[in-house]
Amino acid sequence: MKLGDGLRVADVVREHAAARPDHVAVRHGTRELTYAELDDRSSRLAQALLDAGVRAGSRVAYLDRTAPEIVELLFATAKIGAVTVPLNWRLAPGELSAVVDDAQPPVLIVGETYAPLAAELGRSEAIVVGPRYEEWIAAYDAVDPRAPARSADTVLQLYTSGTTGVPKGVLTTHRNLAAAAETSPHWEFDANSVSLTALPMFHIGGIGWSFLGLWNGATTVLVSEFVPEDVLDTIERQRVTNAVLVPTMIQMLLDVPGSADRDYSALRSIAYGASPITTPVLTAALRTFRCSFFGIYGLTESTGGVIQLDPADHDPGGPREHLLRSAGRPLPWVELRIVDPATGAECAAGETGEVWVRAPNVTAGYFNRPDETAAALTDDGWLRTGDGGFVDSDGYLFLTDRIKDMIVSGGENVYPVEVEEALAHHPDVAEAAVIGVPDERWGETVKAIVVARPGSAPTADELIAFARGRLAGYKLPRSVEFVEELPRTPSGKVLKRELRKRYVSDAERPGVTPAPR
Repeated sequence: MKLGDGLRVADVVREHAAARPDHVAVRHGTRELTYAELDDRSSRLAQALLDAGVRAGSRVAYLDRTAPEIVELLFATAKIGAVTVPLNWRLAPGELSAVVDDAQPPVLIVGETYAPLAAELGRSEAIVVGPRYEEWIAAYDAVDPRAPARSADTVLQLYTSGTTGVPKGVLTTHRNLAAAAETSPHWEFDANSVSLTALPMFHIGGIGWSFLGLWNGATTVLVSEFVPEDVLDTIERQRVTNAVLVPTMIQMLLDVPGSADRDYSALRSIAYGASPITTPVLTAALRTFRCSFFGIYGLTESTGGVIQLDPADHDPGGPREHLLRSAGRPLPWVELRIVDPATGAECAAGETGEVWVRAPNVTAGYFNRPDETAAALTDDGWLRTGDGGFVDSDGYLFLTDRIKDMIVSGGENVYPVEVEEALAHHPDVAEAAVIGVPDERWGETVKAIVVARPGSAPTADELIAFARGRLAGYKLPRSVEFVEELPRTPSGKVLKRELRKRYVSDAERPGVTPAPR
């Protein structure tokens, strides 16, 4: 399917339902939906949402693990000009409440497991997936509302926390998703693909990858819970051709006994990204799965991949082995700059600065946050990623540090200020600074450096337990170091760089290549 000026997200299911109605669009366990069924059900859902008060521009939230209902919702909201908001079910109730307060969805579609949490939020009409949901949509005719939509209209809103720790809704338009989907031929997609989506749908890597398969009229296999043995069974038995995984998942698959002895002959490609990957893990994965590997660098704000390490650049043991530490080169329609964040001047090859990208898949901004939008996007469309890196003489991007101090643990973004704020509420904590430290399984884990209040002696276990009631599990410190004072600049800011030098060397950081001197 090619992008045209009049093509919108809902056209994907409309056109494939007409062209190949009986082809399986979505498979989830033993459940299957054909393109005709997906078109029918999304139209019924659209009518139900309209009757519940959803209008063009309304946000409709989804709180559940990956299931066909999130795909139905994406197309249903697109058909009425509304916006799908997949909620991060891993968040603590207070964090989730802040997101719901921001999005103000009149309707929340929720899985049975999360129904009590939805009731606790209590701000939207909650429709529980299961018998009630099926009765609800069956009561309406399968009439496509066909609301008018512009390419620049928002169709998806994913939440990401900024350096302030405040959740921000990233506005993803029809054009953004279409531009991202047009990357699919570069990843060996076609209409005969069987695509595995193992990432959660509140990630662009989850819902975006699912859209790639749907865009091509292929079959998308949805995974609700990542159980390594089960995923390997699925890849082998369902003859999966394309998959997206984060490095932690790849490591867990490699750890399954006998993983290298399975039949992966149908596999065409595996895309990986979202966090650093070590060379040994990548080398073992290439040896085990025996297919093309694509390294992907992107953000929620770039609707997924903008920089890619091609299969030919994966050369373990060869003269180009050093490229395994690279994020790759820009996709053909992506512009890349490395900019001095202090002066705005463009950096020369080999000089480290902030990574800026400009492309048709870059977000229009953040929902109801003009100041944050202006901080992230230049007037002429460049996205300031907040990531540090340099480009070598051949145009390959090497990431060196994260300007915003973000930690990526198992593919999840953790912002130190969120963890520091939670720890600061403990009565025995005077100060806390948080950094990421290397971890073989998770890429990075959270480390807290704490100054205790005079006369107190909190333990690491006590502080971690305290934080557990305020933070999602993946944000919790895995280790706590107690110090008498934190290193600071003359202006009083904590020197995170000094802490990293103290607790982890550059050479130990996975996926990080020091800039040449």
